[in-house]
Amino acid sequence: MADLTETAPPITAYLGAMDTIARLPVKRLQTPEPEGITRKRFRTIWISDVHLGTKGCNADLLIDFLDHTDSETMYLVGDIIDGWRLKKKFYWPAEHNDIFWRILKRARRGTRIVYIPGNHDEMFRQFTGLNFGGVEIRRAAFHDTADGRRLLVLHGDEFDAVMLAHRWLAFVGDTLYHVMMGLNHWVNKARRALGLPYWSLSKVAKHKVKNAVEFIGRYEEVVAKAAAQRGVDGVVCGHIHTAEFREFTSGERSIEYWNDGDWVEGCNALVEHLDGRMEILNWPDEVAKRQRKLEQGEPSVDTRRAAA
Repeated sequence: MADLTETAPPITAYLGAMDTIARLPVKRLQTPEPEGITRKRFRTIWISDVHLGTKGCNADLLIDFLDHTDSETMYLVGDIIDGWRLKKKFYWPAEHNDIFWRILKRARRGTRIVYIPGNHDEMFRQFTGLNFGGVEIRRAAFHDTADGRRLLVLHGDEFDAVMLAHRWLAFVGDTLYHVMMGLNHWVNKARRALGLPYWSLSKVAKHKVKNAVEFIGRYEEVVAKAAAQRGVDGVVCGHIHTAEFREFTSGERSIEYWNDGDWVEGCNALVEHLDGRMEILNWPDEVAKRQRKLEQGEPSVDTRRAAA
């Protein structure tokens, strides 16, 4: 079982974190939130694996998601900023800055924002317990749903055998992954020119490769087992860029496993409705549905007008 306790990081970790934070060009919004639109209202939203600071981040889709949703609580479940890539090559376009400000604006509007750093933004883990601009930084969290279930919320790299045993291999894998993300960028640029929707090359490859499928299955089982040992009803995590819901049995108890996906490949979010019902949203599909309704002249089903 992974240890979720905090230990004091070395001074070099603090210096590295300060250097990364200082280099972020946090400027005013380039694209303000649109006015007069309606938002889908949820009790809770979970997003992870945004990877701001990389070309693979689907910033436009995430901005659209943030502009069309609202919630009482939002969990940022790790790898929001990609510190690994920023150390190698600094990249921070205006769209990534706009995402940063949209999240802070939610906090000012009264949304509770809980940030649980992952392995790619692990430099922020040393600030666990602090609050920056209304954003709470936690190593892990417990969430109680409207219908009484208790969920453990964490990034999930704590259960990744590659991360724990062979950190160097994780960095090699990260490099290869970003090569594929580069290919994915050009594939989707061509698809947009042809009027085709977003499509993930790496997501298809992941589901076709037997070893990747087996790894995902083992990972889900290990995370669910850890949740059962902590006496909760389920777990919400990210890390493996695969949105999923599964149920596992531990003794006589049923354990829910939820993965909120990512904003590089699938562009998914996990949401809790006001009655406690959980749902995984695929945002490219939601955008397509909205576009079809606009073309057909149907009224919006969103439930709350955006705050000014």
